[in-house]
Amino acid sequence: MIIYKEFGTERMNEVLKIYERAGWSAYLNDREKLTRAFENSLYILGSFEDARLVGFVRCVGDGEHILYVQDLIVDEEFKRRGIGKALLQKAMEKYANVRMFTLITDAGDEQANAFYHAVGMRSYADSGIAGYSS
Repeated sequence: MIIYKEFGTERMNEVLKIYERAGWSAYLNDREKLTRAFENSLYILGSFEDARLVGFVRCVGDGEHILYVQDLIVDEEFKRRGIGKALLQKAMEKYANVRMFTLITDAGDEQANAFYHAVGMRSYADSGIAGYSS
């Protein structure tokens, strides 16, 4: 049975394993930096099967005007069970009054884009908002 609860840096070994199995290598080079990023996050909600972390959503922002989903990840063997959808919905419910609930994914990732559209998110292109980065 999957349960959802907040967690912190005490689960960093499990977090790193999930990133590694997913091929998210940018997070794997500096554990101290990642630990600080988690400590400075606004909200981290994990999905657990028994005591094992199997996925999580990590959000940053001010919780009033903007909430940015930095990570939404589910361990490969637990995908397609509604866990990612539940994690995202729980974050959206917690921050239902935030002015802008946002995330970024690769434009060419058809699976991720289909998922985000299916859970009710719309692309910036559909909303008339332009996004820029340095």
